[in-house]
Amino acid sequence: MLDATPFRRQAQPARPPLEAEAAPETPARRVRKIIHVDMDAFFASVEQRDDPSLRGRPVAVGGARARGVVAAASYEARAFGVRSAMPSVTALRKCPDLVFVKPRFDVYKSVSREIRAIFSEHASLVEPLSLDEAYLDVTENLTGAPSATRIAEEIRAKIFARTGLTASAGVSYNKFLAKLASDHKKPDGLFVVPPARGEAFVEPLPVARLHGVGPATEARMKRLGIETVADLKALPLGLLQERFGKAGAYYYGIARAIDERPVRPDRIRKSLGTESTFFEDLHGFEAMRLALLPILDKLWRQAQALGVSGRTVTLKAKTADFRIFSRSRSRSEPVPERAALEAESLALLRPLLTEAASPLRRGVRLLGVTLGALSGPDLRPAPRQLDLGLS
Repeated sequence: MLDATPFRRQAQPARPPLEAEAAPETPARRVRKIIHVDMDAFFASVEQRDDPSLRGRPVAVGGARARGVVAAASYEARAFGVRSAMPSVTALRKCPDLVFVKPRFDVYKSVSREIRAIFSEHASLVEPLSLDEAYLDVTENLTGAPSATRIAEEIRAKIFARTGLTASAGVSYNKFLAKLASDHKKPDGLFVVPPARGEAFVEPLPVARLHGVGPATEARMKRLGIETVADLKALPLGLLQERFGKAGAYYYGIARAIDERPVRPDRIRKSLGTESTFFEDLHGFEAMRLALLPILDKLWRQAQALGVSGRTVTLKAKTADFRIFSRSRSRSEPVPERAALEAESLALLRPLLTEAASPLRRGVRLLGVTLGALSGPDLRPAPRQLDLGLS
């Protein structure tokens, strides 16, 4: 049986295939072979590759201005605690020698196309998640290779040979585990989670490692005594659904390393959004405006990283009594810049607060912004709609 151990490009001794690859198939259920590939500190690594003076130095891609935000950080910067989405002033306090470079999204997109071309040499089922990561279903692959582990090794080697960049990969029998595995031995690592070890692999993990568990949900879980995935697994489905609604069934499944989502190569993203739940309710326009700024920063970075733009802006607000309100506005052309996204969002927020007897005046516990009617190099242009002003 193959142990779940990391692999590096530098050492490639002969090894047995992933257990999922050796296990016999049954008509009732076929074990899939899923690879998740994630580039290592992608934006920052491209900058260090192209500028030798940056190699070995702490680098942040983003703006060093007062309201700047770190879009990506090199591993040298991460050693000081610098992370993406961190305000630039905070990053500089943590690492006074931090070097800021302006993002070059045209270059990142070009490198991403090279990487996707490598994926297409091995699999027809490729689901890109962003410029620097993707899922591949290699159960049936284009090279006829019986081992997903070998395919992952070949992909990583090709990426390094053609781009000079390193990638980490996770191999397992579903998307959830493959993504966790790719992050397990970063940077420049390969980690395998066979079917027999899926549940044992996730049980000791803190619940914060699970996709969909943000700070607010983590805090709720901890109040219930849920610290690890093993704690989550110990709770019955009914209780999880009672406490977490529709997400309860999702938590129940992943606590048992179950994820039936297929790799979708034809998935067309229709919208892109982000939101934050606050530990204390927000009151007043200015408090909500300030809370929206990091949300908008994150959304704009995601749109740039994916190479997409959108014409429809949707603002979402959840009140202290859990009622949800949303307002949308569509433009004739895509939102051109971050400042315009902010202006559209605030224009949607202000009327919600000025309406007579507005429920938002009692407090807001969540705010979110979505960019819709997306278009981009990998998307079909969204059809135009009349600007109705409301969702």
